[in-house]
Amino acid sequence: MPRTKERLAQLRTVPMFQVCTNKELALVARLAEELTVRAGDVVVTEGEPGREFYVLIRGQAEVTQQGSTVAVLGPGDYFGELALLDPQPRSATTTMLSDGELLEVTQREFWQLVTDVPALARKLLHGLARRLHAEELVCRAVNPPDK
Repeated sequence: MPRTKERLAQLRTVPMFQVCTNKELALVARLAEELTVRAGDVVVTEGEPGREFYVLIRGQAEVTQQGSTVAVLGPGDYFGELALLDPQPRSATTTMLSDGELLEVTQREFWQLVTDVPALARKLLHGLARRLHAEELVCRAVNPPDK
């Protein structure tokens, strides 16, 4: 039971899943596979197609774009959620800086859940829209429009 509560807490940090009820989130958590990773493991590679989403449970990971560090992730952080909706090439590489654990949800499992629980699709899209709005605000702050 503590493991399930930990998974739910980690998934609840993801904007796309914040609008889910506990029951719906439990369905997502059941789909997630726990992965043990080692320092130096490359989890996703920039430019390669993505089909998985990850939540970092333990450890640290470095996110790089074109070889430059853009973020360091820790427990509770996540990456790859857009790959659940669209398998476009990854926009960054994520490499483990330390040994750790990840939760992985694949695109196939995600779409099976949406098929089985159609009402969940609307909530997940709402949550994803929140994430995109937040990213848009960050982009505007960094690159204000010309006046």
